[in-house]
Amino acid sequence: MSERTNAPVITPTLGLLGATMNAMALIAPGAFLWITYQLQASATAPGGASVASDIWPGIVVALIVAFLTALSYAELAKIYPQAGFASAAYFAEKAFLDNGNGKSKPTATSMARVSKLATGWAAHLFYWVYPGVMVAMMATLIGYIYNQFTGHDLSVPALVLIGTAFAFAVGYIAYRGVTGSTKTAIWINVIQLVTLVIFSGLAIWYRFSNPQGAAAWSFSGAWDIVKPHTLNGVLVQSTLAILILVGFESCTALAAETRQPEKNIPKAIILSLVIQGVIAYLLEYFAAGAMVSEKLAVVSGGKVLTGMDAAAASSAPIGDMAKLIGNNLLHGIGFGLMITMAVTVAIAIVGTTLSCMNTAVRISNGMAEDRELPEFIGFMSGKFSTPHTAIWSLVIVSSIIAAIGVQSVVGLTGIALASNFGTFVLYGLICVWTIVAFRKRKEFNFVKHGLIPGLGIVANVLMLGAIIYLNATGSADSQTEAKICFYIAGGWALISIGYVIMTSVSKTYGMKMISAIIRPEKVDVLVEVLKDEDLVLGMTVTRVQGFGRQHGQSLGAAAASDKISFLPKVRVDIVVNDWDLPKVMDIIREVSSSGQIGDGKVFVLDAKEAMRIRTGEKGVYAI
Repeated sequence: MSERTNAPVITPTLGLLGATMNAMALIAPGAFLWITYQLQASATAPGGASVASDIWPGIVVALIVAFLTALSYAELAKIYPQAGFASAAYFAEKAFLDNGNGKSKPTATSMARVSKLATGWAAHLFYWVYPGVMVAMMATLIGYIYNQFTGHDLSVPALVLIGTAFAFAVGYIAYRGVTGSTKTAIWINVIQLVTLVIFSGLAIWYRFSNPQGAAAWSFSGAWDIVKPHTLNGVLVQSTLAILILVGFESCTALAAETRQPEKNIPKAIILSLVIQGVIAYLLEYFAAGAMVSEKLAVVSGGKVLTGMDAAAASSAPIGDMAKLIGNNLLHGIGFGLMITMAVTVAIAIVGTTLSCMNTAVRISNGMAEDRELPEFIGFMSGKFSTPHTAIWSLVIVSSIIAAIGVQSVVGLTGIALASNFGTFVLYGLICVWTIVAFRKRKEFNFVKHGLIPGLGIVANVLMLGAIIYLNATGSADSQTEAKICFYIAGGWALISIGYVIMTSVSKTYGMKMISAIIRPEKVDVLVEVLKDEDLVLGMTVTRVQGFGRQHGQSLGAAAASDKISFLPKVRVDIVVNDWDLPKVMDIIREVSSSGQIGDGKVFVLDAKEAMRIRTGEKGVYAI
């Protein structure tokens, strides 16, 4: 993956705290307890039986998958701190380029490029669908709060409009830059962690004090909450639970903006998952499960549902629990406690959506700079040094996906599964590339670079199989959810394959003419380097005269006079295969740059056709 130099300079400002907080903002335990508990409570096995009793063990299984992958990410981040925005896609390509003698170069059909594209497009399925899931969840949350105040439900068009407005608001924050985003992430993490500790403590207190005299608890005790009940139940819950754990890897896309990334990024990956995944999630889900009883009741379809059935039917079961706690433990402040929690959840959703957008657009920008995505995706804002065109494109995509999610819990689960599908593909590939990257390195360790990523591959493949089997063979709702998932994932795959085929043909058979105006003394060195790299078979060199922005004067003289002086230069014309363009341009800059005024310029033109006069060969075969 070429090192591009045409973007605004990125200044590393983040330390371990900043990198960790950005990753934690994406995991967001304070938000997900509220917004995903309904999905988990309503989950069913293929036969239609509820698997709500396996929520906690499902999270444990998902945590195991996440940790196997996180350890692989951390190892790759140590050896590839220069990954920058491209993150996982960079890891994939470098794993193959460095696997031999370090001198191999990618081609349009090489494994290095194939692995980079597979990883990059899987990352996009995850990161570009995930913000849409969060936008839908924010709209659903606002709809719940509106119902609590008015007793009426918002219409689907109203929810779509709310989601779209939210997507544009978060997009604007992302556009303003990562420094402001980090400050936002820190405050969001503090608020949500404090809130969930308070809620968890109150929920456990509710169970022990039993102020309402509940007699039918959903779980008989602590062991009943944490033990696995059925294999199918654990598998179903784990495929959903990965949604609440993803994000630890997002800090790898911030390597360019992090000080000492080879040290801070690996630590941030593991720290964020330990703090949020192990400490926060296991505690809060245990507490929520402990307090569910027949006293948790909602009216749905003209029937009164209680316990886990009520949690499955309510659009915000945690909000309903907060009301029970406040009314029965805190002197009747249930509504106020619920609204307070809802506000903190809304804040957390902002942080989660923002963190994912930041990660998504940076990976897109990194691939666009490497010409593996449309060029406009790589445009950077000169004012904020952010990939602004990618941000606004993602905002539009998120709004469209959210419009599916706000239709019903089935739609919300379907888009969540699509994001999770991309997650498992990406995580599995990262485990593969860890083995590839380290297997010939002197620091190879069997446990770190063989056993752990190997188990990660198996675990992620099993999760993919669980999504396909358990949802495709389940109830009518499960099959609808699976269809939504597969339509999004399948559409994404078709677009990616089509784009890759077209660009591969273009880069294999397309040609570019490079016209470089350089200092005369740099020509011989440039010729030797390009020859050694086997990038050109010929060139045309012309001695020319000209001037640039300084009118041929030194900077001070140019400012004091409008006189124009023509300086001696050399114009080097080269026709190259489209695939080699970035590398040739990088070499020209590296060789020809003295750091002084007057180093020259490089122009690139489309070469539509070429012909070797002697043989009549045309196109790339002529050069």
